[in-house]
Amino acid sequence: MAIVRAVQFDGVTQQTIDNVAAMINSSDAPPDEIPAKQIVVLWDPDGQKSLTLVFFDNEEDYQRGDAALNAMPAGDTPGTRTSVSKYQVAVHKTA
Repeated sequence: MAIVRAVQFDGVTQQTIDNVAAMINSSDAPPDEIPAKQIVVLWDPDGQKSLTLVFFDNEEDYQRGDAALNAMPAGDTPGTRTSVSKYQVAVHKTA
């Protein structure tokens, strides 16, 4: 079952979200130390908040990715991180 790392940020401006999108879209795959299978970034422009969902195939990949993401300098994150949560994917369907 897939595992998701859900991270909430405050203070996410248009420029910040543009930079995040450019960084994520500039590569075909995430770095080796972050073995993510899917990344979804949700943004609330009025509230300047975002929610980033990083999907991993298994617990081992999650632990590796979580360690790498926690080690990132605060300046490399899209705003002020307000929470980090771990979820198991119960249902995932695409059209």
